[in-house]
Amino acid sequence: MTMTRATTQRILLPLVGLLAVLAVWTVISQTIARDLPSPARTWDESRRYVLEPFFKDGEMNQGIGRLAFYSLVRVGKGFLLALAIGTPLGFLLGLSRAFHLAFDPIIQFLRPISPLAWLPLGLVIFQKSEPAAIFTIAVCAMWPTVINTAAGVRSISPDHLNVGRVLKLSRWKMLVKIIVPASLPYVFTGYRLSLGLAWLVIVASEMLTGTPGVGGFLWQEYNSLVYSHILLSVVTIGAIGFALDRLMGVVEARFRSA
Repeated sequence: MTMTRATTQRILLPLVGLLAVLAVWTVISQTIARDLPSPARTWDESRRYVLEPFFKDGEMNQGIGRLAFYSLVRVGKGFLLALAIGTPLGFLLGLSRAFHLAFDPIIQFLRPISPLAWLPLGLVIFQKSEPAAIFTIAVCAMWPTVINTAAGVRSISPDHLNVGRVLKLSRWKMLVKIIVPASLPYVFTGYRLSLGLAWLVIVASEMLTGTPGVGGFLWQEYNSLVYSHILLSVVTIGAIGFALDRLMGVVEARFRSA
């Protein structure tokens, strides 16, 4: 009975929340912001993009599934690059005091810089929007991985390290057998935050460069004053971000239980 009640709550309560949001959206569209399409109007004007998610009538007039695929490919490339750079950098920061003293101020200086500043620099370096977007994603998304990995290494109990010294493990075995497993929860927290940040950055990058994707589609529809398609893009961005976060949570749980 308790499990059935908990399952029912997990299903019903989100539905209640969704209905409440739709009700507020409807009221706002009919009172405060009459140019804002209601949920029913948004669906009516955007249904083709959802029901035929992979149609293509032009570079930017494509189904929402195809546009989301373009964005996800860019995010995947930038995210993997961010992990490839950020993970070893985080371990170096956590393991070496000299490295930390030398580079932590630089990291703290670069970390708050907006993707709106990194993207023009990427365009100057690479001269093309695609590599510039991937560069921007990687640079902006790697900082949570760097910081959380370093924090995970520094949080390892000295007792664990002493065990490795007593067993006379080599530096490599100490890293693989003790340091990496002990810091893994922190590392995956960084990965999860980096993935969410990568998805945020791709939207801004596509809006600025006008490349095909969810962000580029949103910006085009804004310039065309097609408000229902703007809302479709916003809902798509939120849904994919939610799915990516849950997917990373599943991967983290698998690694922790392994």
